[in-house]
Amino acid sequence: MIPFVREFDFEYGRVDRVSPRLRRVICNNPGPFTFTGTATFIVGDDEVAVIDPGPIDEAHLTALMEALKDERVTHILLTHTHADHSPLAKALQQRTGAPILAAPPPARPTSASANEGNGGEGWDETAVFPPDRVLSDGETINGPDWSLTVMATPGHASNHLAFVLPQENALLVGDHVMGWSTSVVVPPDGSMADYMRSLDRVIAGDFSVLWPTHGPPVVHPAAFLEAYKAHRLDRERQILERLAAGDTTIPQMVAAMYVGLDPRLVPAAGQSVLAHLIKLVEDGRVTATPAPTVDAKWRLT
Repeated sequence: MIPFVREFDFEYGRVDRVSPRLRRVICNNPGPFTFTGTATFIVGDDEVAVIDPGPIDEAHLTALMEALKDERVTHILLTHTHADHSPLAKALQQRTGAPILAAPPPARPTSASANEGNGGEGWDETAVFPPDRVLSDGETINGPDWSLTVMATPGHASNHLAFVLPQENALLVGDHVMGWSTSVVVPPDGSMADYMRSLDRVIAGDFSVLWPTHGPPVVHPAAFLEAYKAHRLDRERQILERLAAGDTTIPQMVAAMYVGLDPRLVPAAGQSVLAHLIKLVEDGRVTATPAPTVDAKWRLT
């Protein structure tokens, strides 16, 4: 079992000092995929970086500007460009003059069905791209008493990044790992194969704490991440068992594997199963007819 934590102290619009170099402001956009809402992180004091400004929300922008008064924003950073993370970047830039830094646009095509399967996260359609500066894996952004090193973590989104805060041995992990739930992987842009490789990379980082964009921090990452990985591998095993039992469609597998699931999450569960099946096709263990999509017929090779 993954040791999820779903209770933590927060208040919408309040700026909380969560570590020596991090402050957090949570947007009032709760939902089945955003949990209590999107957390915007402020790194440093006086000269600061802002990570994931959030969705278009005037109250959240006002709260951010209040938290940032008398400070200079040097960088606006995006973990990825889902609509609950990045659209407010432009408005924040207009208020602060700071450049927007992000990965390149999504590597794989997106679609309305993928957005729907993402449970309302969707893709940022506010023309954030091109960013003022494209970030590359391994590069470092420096502040007066802080630095952030870019870690490419594709999977949840093909252009997903995490940011290492070495002064605290912390990882601002975006949506790649969440303390309250597993992360959704939605094809075609989301990739389970990429996700698992990125998860191994986060595990290898041996961080002291993970700061997700939704929910509480992960304060014992080693054990948590091993359980997270084991859950994904167990889901893959369950899919293979359902195929061996004669299931050929994703709805059949979801009904058997997600008993009692919140109906709002059924489309996302189907997308997650699809992501696992695509990985299994890539591994040569499963075939799809006519093609690996949510409507395909599936069988063991």
